[in-house]
Amino acid sequence: MKRVVISFFSWLLCLIAVHAQMEDPIKWNIQLVPVEESLYDISFHAKLDPGWHLYDMNLPEGGPVSTSFNFDKSEGVELVGDVTTTSQPVRKHDNSFNMELSWFENEVTFVQRIKITDEAKMDVAGYVRYMVCNDQNCMPPTEEPFSFTRLSGASGPAQEQGETVESAGTEKRNLLPAFAENRWWTPVVSQMKALGERNVSPDTSIGLIFIYGFVGGLLALLTPCVWPMIPMTVSFFLKRTKNRKKSIRDAFSYGLAIIVIYLALGLLITGIFGANALNALSTNAIFNILFFALLVLFAVSFFGAFELALPAKWTTKLDSKADATTGLISIFFMAFTLVLVSFSCTGPIIGTLLVQAASMGAVAGPAWGMFGFALALSIPFSLFAIFPSWLQQMPKSGGWLNSVKVVLGFLELALALKFLSVADLAYGWRILDREVFLVLWIVIFALLGLYLLGKLKFAHDTDLPYVSVSRLFMAIVSFAFALYMVPGLWGAPLKTISAFAPPLYTQDFNLYKGDVHATFTDYNAGMEYAAREQKPVLIDFSGYGCVNCRKMEAAVWTDAQVKNMIDNDYVLITLMVDDKTPLAQPIVVEENGKERTLRTVGDKWSFLQRYKFQTNTQPYYVLLDNDGMPLAPSYSYDEDIDKYVRFLESGLEKYKK
Repeated sequence: MKRVVISFFSWLLCLIAVHAQMEDPIKWNIQLVPVEESLYDISFHAKLDPGWHLYDMNLPEGGPVSTSFNFDKSEGVELVGDVTTTSQPVRKHDNSFNMELSWFENEVTFVQRIKITDEAKMDVAGYVRYMVCNDQNCMPPTEEPFSFTRLSGASGPAQEQGETVESAGTEKRNLLPAFAENRWWTPVVSQMKALGERNVSPDTSIGLIFIYGFVGGLLALLTPCVWPMIPMTVSFFLKRTKNRKKSIRDAFSYGLAIIVIYLALGLLITGIFGANALNALSTNAIFNILFFALLVLFAVSFFGAFELALPAKWTTKLDSKADATTGLISIFFMAFTLVLVSFSCTGPIIGTLLVQAASMGAVAGPAWGMFGFALALSIPFSLFAIFPSWLQQMPKSGGWLNSVKVVLGFLELALALKFLSVADLAYGWRILDREVFLVLWIVIFALLGLYLLGKLKFAHDTDLPYVSVSRLFMAIVSFAFALYMVPGLWGAPLKTISAFAPPLYTQDFNLYKGDVHATFTDYNAGMEYAAREQKPVLIDFSGYGCVNCRKMEAAVWTDAQVKNMIDNDYVLITLMVDDKTPLAQPIVVEENGKERTLRTVGDKWSFLQRYKFQTNTQPYYVLLDNDGMPLAPSYSYDEDIDKYVRFLESGLEKYKK
C-alpha cells in the first residue's frame, strides 16, 4: 500500500513538473544501422539531462514503468532475439518506491537486431514506452514512436556499411493527417463564439458526486462498525470534562478531524489524476474490469464471506498515540482510529464512491465525494454532543445493522455490472448486451426483495421472527423495481435506468420503435452524404461510458417531436470518443506542440472534437452546415425537451437561410 501511495505522489509531482517547465529531460535518437547482408540493428540511443535517470527493462511489479520496446508492425523482417544493451545499469535502493531498482544515467543505447526477409515490403513501426525520474519527481510514462520503410522494388541495402537511417518517428509533423485535409475539419471556435457559444457547460457531476458521498456517509453510519461507536465516542467527550462548552468543542473538533482525514484522501486522488486521466480510466477496459472485480469483492465482503480489515497494529499504534497526546492532536488520532476500525464497513462504500468519481471524469470528483462522505459521517458525533438526551432514543445495535450491510452488498453487485458493461461496449465484445444486463439486475433485485422478507438468509444473519413495516416497504420497492425492468427485455426504454443499462441497439430482440439510431458513425462519410442530400448535420460526440449520453438518448431523443426532427430533417452522426476499435494504421498528429499517436477510432473522434471545437466533454451536440460551419451554439447535457427542440429548430432556420 505504501509503495502504491508513494508511486501516486511521484505521479503528482511529475504532473506539476510538466506544467512548470516544458523541457524534456530525455532525447531519443533512433536509427537503423547495417551490420552485414540482410542484418540490421535498430539503435535506440537515449541521452538524459544531468540528474535524470531512465529505468531499466523488466523491473519488478509495484515499481515504476519499465522501459519497453513495442513493435506494432514488422513486415518484411524478422526480429532476431530480444532488445539488448551493453550499458551497465545503476542498481540502488529507490527510497521513493522502497525497492531495489536499476536505471541508466547520462546516456544509454538499446539494440534490437532484425533480419530483412523482403526488402520491398519492409515496414517496421512501433514505439518505446519509458519513464524517467530524478531525485525530486518523475515524468509521466511516455511513448517515443519510430518507423522504418523501404522503397518498393529495392534490391538490396540502400546504405553503405556503417551508414544509418533515422527513424521516421523522430520527424516533427506539422500537417494534419490525410483524412482531415478537407473543409469539414476546419476549426470553428471563433464562429461558435460569434453564435454565443459559452464553451463551458456547468459540471453537474461534481454536485452528484457530493450527493453520492453524503448518502454513502449516511449508509456507513448504519453499519455495525460505526453505529455502536457513536454513543461510546460522544459519552467519552461528555465525561472527559465537566465543562459542557469544551465537550461540545471537542466533539466538533472530532467531526472536523474526520472530514480532514477523508478529504485528504480525496485530494490525494484528485492530485494524482487529471480530468483527462479520469476520462481515460472511465473507458479503459482493464480499469473497468478491475472496478467490476473490486465491487464484486466488496459485495461478497458485505454478504459475510470475509471481512476487509486493515492490520491490527495500525489501530493499536494510533490508539496509543491518542492516549499519549492531549488536546487537538489526541482528538485527531482518535478520529484516525475510528477511520481504521470502521474500514471493514466503510471501505467498500468508499471504494465504490471513488470508482464512481473516477468513472464520471470530474477532476475534483474524488475530493468532493470524500467531503460529502465525511460530512455525513461526522454530523452525528457533533449533534449528539450538543443534544446528549438524543442518545437515549437511538436504536440499539443488533441484527438490523448486518442487514444494512447485506442490502449494500446487493446494490454494489448491481453497480459492478455497469463497469463491466462499459468495457464490453468500448471493445465490442458483446458479452453483456442489454437483455443480459437486465436479466441479471432483475434477479439481483428479486433476491434482495426475498432477503428483506426473510426468505433468503446468510450464515451470519440473526433469526427474523417477523417482518417490520420498513422491511416490508423496502421489499415492495425492490420487487416493483425488478418487475419494472421486465418490459425492457422486449425493448421498453426504461428511462429510469438508462444511465446504467447498455443502449437499446445492443438488444437482439427489440419490439420498441421509438429510439433514435445514428445514420452514420463516420464523420467524413456522414458529411459527404449530408452534402449530397442537402441536409444539415447533427454531430453527437458521445461515449460508451458516458452516463449523461444515455440519459439524453432515453429522455430527450425518444420524444416524438425530437425523434421526428432528427430522423427527417437532419443527418445524425454519432462519434464514440471511447471506441477501442484499432485504426487500420496508427496516425501521428501534432497537438499543442507535441506529437500524439491516434491508435483507435475513439482517439480519432476525440481529436476531431478537440481540434475543431476545442472541447472534450460528452455529450456534446453541434449543428453543422454542408461546409462544416456551425449553425447554432452547441448543446450539452440538459434533459429539457423544449430547449432541445429550440436547439434543433434554430439550426434548421439558419440552414434554410
